[in-house]
Amino acid sequence: MKVLGIDIGGTKINMGVVDREGKVYTTHTIPTSFPLYETLEKEIIHLLSTNEDVEAIGIGTAGLIDTKHGKVLYASDNLPGWSGTEVKARLEAAVNLNVEIDNDANVAALAEVKLGVAKNFSRALLLTLGTGVGGGVIINGRILTGPNGGVGEFGHMILYPGGILCSCGRKGCKEQYISGKALQRRIHEAGLSYSPEELMKYKASIPQAKEIIRSYTFDLAVSISSLQAALDIEVVVLGGGVSDSADYWIEELREQLKPLLLNPLEVKVATFKSNAGMLGAAQLVLDQINATNLIEDRHWSSI
Repeated sequence: MKVLGIDIGGTKINMGVVDREGKVYTTHTIPTSFPLYETLEKEIIHLLSTNEDVEAIGIGTAGLIDTKHGKVLYASDNLPGWSGTEVKARLEAAVNLNVEIDNDANVAALAEVKLGVAKNFSRALLLTLGTGVGGGVIINGRILTGPNGGVGEFGHMILYPGGILCSCGRKGCKEQYISGKALQRRIHEAGLSYSPEELMKYKASIPQAKEIIRSYTFDLAVSISSLQAALDIEVVVLGGGVSDSADYWIEELREQLKPLLLNPLEVKVATFKSNAGMLGAAQLVLDQINATNLIEDRHWSSI
């Protein structure tokens, strides 16, 4: 069985024809352009015309998603006009295939559980450390979701009450301390002109580097320990741009975590980078197909 997985970001849309095992047969990447839905539908129809064996479509996108109805509840200004779009209903009518849609971090987490470093864990959390902070939670192979599409907004949990002002209007959010942007701010406040990557790479020769990394990994450790206490997770997978330099600081993070954990917890770096959303979106719709088939099998076996 082949499905179409789609990852919609602020700068590009990544598409791929994928099977159950995660094998990618065809990929297609285009710049994100607007109006977004019209662009998306046109590109999907074109791709399906040369991949007639595709049986369903999974979509991961930035924003808050009503997964039950397949509607974008809210998207930032990076995706103008996307808020309120009833993606599932419109696209199903256009291509006559089942369509499922979820948040991009949620489907990236699903990719790691189904195909990546969290494959053997029943309770996993992906923490994305990029310009902002987000993630997804997978329990027994299923995305943990909620009525407002807000599960995984970890960056807007308060770490330091009354702390640094966040873009959400509150003060002290985790995003202001453990994101890539926050790491850059720490470096600037230390009077340095290095990028985070340069700081990590040349830390042995930069006097302030050790303290910056220690302070950053402490805040990250506190954040992770709180998430474990709330969700009883077995593994945290670190994704996003900051994770690209994890080789330089992950052992420091693990040491800082040890006295903060209630139970053992593994910390891993995400397997998938640019293809995470596409692969996860494919798994999203494959899971839906599997669930439907299981219900049908039970129905016929009871007759």
